[in-house]
Amino acid sequence: MMGLFSQATSKIQRPRGASSLEDKMPEDTDPDDTSILDEQEGSVISSMISQLRVGMDLHKVTFPTFVLEPRSMLERITDFMSHPDLIFGAESCDDPEERFLRVLQYYLAGWHIKPKGVKKPYNPVLGEFFRCRYDYPDGSKGFYIAEQVSHHPPVSAFYYISPANKLAILGELRPKSKFLGNSVSTVMEGENRILLMGRPDDGEYVISMPNMYARGILWGKMVLELGDTCTARNDRLGLLADLQFKTKGYFSGTYNAIAGKVRRTTNNTDLGEISGKWSSVMEYKPVKGNKRTLFDVAKDGQKIAPKWVAPEEEQEPNESRRLWSKLTAAIVAKDMDRATEAKSAVEESQREQRRIREENAESHVSRFFQQTKEGRWIPKFIVPSDPVAAENAVQEWIWSPLSQPTA
Repeated sequence: MMGLFSQATSKIQRPRGASSLEDKMPEDTDPDDTSILDEQEGSVISSMISQLRVGMDLHKVTFPTFVLEPRSMLERITDFMSHPDLIFGAESCDDPEERFLRVLQYYLAGWHIKPKGVKKPYNPVLGEFFRCRYDYPDGSKGFYIAEQVSHHPPVSAFYYISPANKLAILGELRPKSKFLGNSVSTVMEGENRILLMGRPDDGEYVISMPNMYARGILWGKMVLELGDTCTARNDRLGLLADLQFKTKGYFSGTYNAIAGKVRRTTNNTDLGEISGKWSSVMEYKPVKGNKRTLFDVAKDGQKIAPKWVAPEEEQEPNESRRLWSKLTAAIVAKDMDRATEAKSAVEESQREQRRIREENAESHVSRFFQQTKEGRWIPKFIVPSDPVAAENAVQEWIWSPLSQPTA
């Protein structure tokens, strides 16, 4: 294995832009899904990779700033709240299968939103949080809060609610990255839990995440792929979707393909199939009935719900955009040295805070979330039954300065 690794690392010594058969643009993928590093960037990657071993956990590895997406993972999660029209009103559907499909639409529509090339968001530091508000055309509102509740292992907890639209989404992500040779894999442990508040008897719609792969980090063009299987299920309704995000094979296949089956678990009956590409069009073909479009990126991908975020000067020090503002500015300016300094400053401050807590025998207390006995992270907030009261209460809870609400 190490012989293969040594052979692979030697290949990166030639400039990544050099003309070569293996460096051609991967066929059947969008140019926005690929990255081409210049000679300086290639040498930085080479230096970093020379310290790695196949199978190594990358949690403690510092990635060069030019592969960073200029926003925190806590903000990136909001991509899944970008097309609320797909799920608003789902509680009014009397057909349980239709409600289930509306939840699937919400989930599948979030994947097309991504930065150009192969980029990873900032790893949030403990106690970091991101919050925003959505103002919808009909006058209703949505609210989002996410917080880094654990550093070892890293856990990002999040909560979205739109009381007027009777929708709540909560969950946590536990990413684990590993070096695989010419790829980096990120296993996305955790889940989304969707609540149609107008259908309390439905209980939770629970969706897991596919894994992510950055291909070609040693040779060839770097390509981002989603891969492996995930599930969407509602145990009370007895509905399950097995979803497969397909990675492209060496000789066959295509990029960004998705396939899946929807089944009724109570009698193990197939209800329909999902097919298409998460970057373009996804469709559902029921066993009985006509095929329908779940999401069309070209047609509806630009209809992203805008979010309101307070200006950085009005944010708290550990609020994502303010916390990483110097790093973001340096990345936008393509100043790698300044970006590295800014990133190191945040990380050093994090280490100092951890040292002080250890000296004082103190443990970190999450501000917005608490962990249940089952290990789930839930908001420290109880939703009032009245939608107007709920909207006022959630807004006050999220934006109260240094609030420490209890459930």
